[in-house]
Amino acid sequence: MTRAREFRVDGGWRMLLQDLGVNVADVLRRAELPQDLFARPDATLDTAAYFRLWEAIDAEIDDPTLPVRIAEAITAEGFSPPLFAALCAPDLEVALERLSLHKRLLAPMRLDVARDDDAIHAGFRFLDAATPAPSSLVATELALLVQLGRMATRARIRPRQVTMPASTRPRAELEAFFGTRVSAGEAFSVTFSLDDARRPFLTANEAMWTVFEPELRRRLSELDERASMTERVGAVLLESLPAGQASMEEVARRLGVSKRTLQRRLRSEDSSYQRILARTRERLARHYLAKTQLPCSEISFLLGYDEPNSFFRAFQEWTGDSPERMRQAMTVH
Repeated sequence: MTRAREFRVDGGWRMLLQDLGVNVADVLRRAELPQDLFARPDATLDTAAYFRLWEAIDAEIDDPTLPVRIAEAITAEGFSPPLFAALCAPDLEVALERLSLHKRLLAPMRLDVARDDDAIHAGFRFLDAATPAPSSLVATELALLVQLGRMATRARIRPRQVTMPASTRPRAELEAFFGTRVSAGEAFSVTFSLDDARRPFLTANEAMWTVFEPELRRRLSELDERASMTERVGAVLLESLPAGQASMEEVARRLGVSKRTLQRRLRSEDSSYQRILARTRERLARHYLAKTQLPCSEISFLLGYDEPNSFFRAFQEWTGDSPERMRQAMTVH
């Protein structure tokens, strides 16, 4: 049985809630969480508890503009170590890279970052797709990425594009905050021009980053030890597929186990290497088609296929459609 993933409780929650005028005890009571949660030095929450906490905050504040209010209320003093480490980066591009590594320390989600010729794209996806997430949660996360760039540069950075499900509210207030129209789509993502992403951070502090990095690496290591083997294989494949290193032997080597042990652990989780590989390839293929203009031949290479035809056949099996038709449909919507 897979053990539930747990995430470190950010000490900045208490400060933020007080700044928003919310009674901390009422929030914790509504979320059915311990009253001393924020005082515990190593407190953690699983996905269900994390979502309950967020829903309790949403209910106590009872304001549809909550994502904007939180983004505008956040201060550097209330940042968690991963966020503060991002603030120390030389620019938003590097800050997003750091957050993509460390986001899962703080919440049941990943931050995926991709680049093309003139833009950088950041999108959130949840680690537990079976548990519905409050839409205001990810709207807040996107607003915080924009606010991070604005705080660090002291410039009103306007993202080139913001995408959220059509049900996300409030549309007008979010568009006023972002300074751009919010497009309807299944993903939660934000796109910055490379000029803005590479605008120098006035808060850059490489010396401070060297202080934070070892502790963040230690926390990631602890989190990975608690993760299921299925999750760990998927995480390795996300990094190794574009480099053409997707063999089971290579993944086992990176995880520090034998190929036989890897197969046995995956069987115990009712999973298999080939299923994880196919799922990861499909996820990356959809991402490349939606977020980049890379030709399908290059996408097939990034997914670890020797021949584009192998990719086309696999994509047809996954989706019942061709990559090009899928890309056209994504563009239309």
